[in-house]
Amino acid sequence: MIYHVTEKHRWQQALQQGHYEAPSLFTEGFIHLSNAGQVAGVLQRYYKDATNLVLLHVEESKLTSLLKYEQAASVNEAFPHLYGPLNIDAVVEVSEIA
Repeated sequence: MIYHVTEKHRWQQALQQGHYEAPSLFTEGFIHLSNAGQVAGVLQRYYKDATNLVLLHVEESKLTSLLKYEQAASVNEAFPHLYGPLNIDAVVEVSEIA
């Protein structure tokens, strides 16, 4: 299982479109994801004061776009990156982030 943090309205939009496209897909060429142990750090670094967030629980085996694990130099860890839209049927759970 891998995870993606997003704003609730972006996920609701994805449900209407039939797929999810994070802004990073257009600016960096991929969607940032995390493993379970990386989520807390991602929230602390990038979403400290954000509200209305959800955590997408993504089943890797259901992905239709290319998934690569790549090193993030800023934290010296390999993170999963999705090179294409996230198909919504790969999201097996959505939980709100308090």
